[in-house]
Amino acid sequence: MAVDWSKRATWHWAMALLVALSVAWIALSRADPVSMGEGAAADPLPRKGYVAPDLRLQTLNGEMVSLSDLRGQVVILNFWATWCPACRTEMPALDQVYRAYRDQGLEVVAVNVQEDPAGTEAFVQELGLDLPVLVDLDGTVSTRYRVTSLPTTYVIDRAGVIREVTVGGPLSRAYLASTVTPLLAEKGGE
Repeated sequence: MAVDWSKRATWHWAMALLVALSVAWIALSRADPVSMGEGAAADPLPRKGYVAPDLRLQTLNGEMVSLSDLRGQVVILNFWATWCPACRTEMPALDQVYRAYRDQGLEVVAVNVQEDPAGTEAFVQELGLDLPVLVDLDGTVSTRYRVTSLPTTYVIDRAGVIREVTVGGPLSRAYLASTVTPLLAEKGGE
């Protein structure tokens, strides 16, 4: 029986091309969007060890706050809602840690997700909170941060790098303090 070398060569080339395309697909799908340069990804996945995506929202008082303006401070970025039991439980702990460490460079940014500002304001007044509360009325920022569960908390160092991500709660005052204390001791950022 004679071997048809033209069919065999075609088969080998097709397999080599398939292997090359598979390797290329794996390499590209595993590439980190942050390291691919500007414009490579509109919204890189916010995760531990990477720079936090910027956000710009209004406080309940109408003041605009940007995460980039807080560079040089340690930031606890907390996504929450008044209907969320764990959020309601951890809010006093967030406020206590904010009051205890704000003079050392801690900023707590509590982002209320898609709730009426009047109801949010009533909740803040009821608990006597000092921490800044921002309002994400249309959910744009929570979507950018891939928030799928409330509360979701990001701890960001002075250089703007996410150091901790916690989905769920409630977070205790002791946990929050033990997380931010070493970051506050670090110098740098600006």
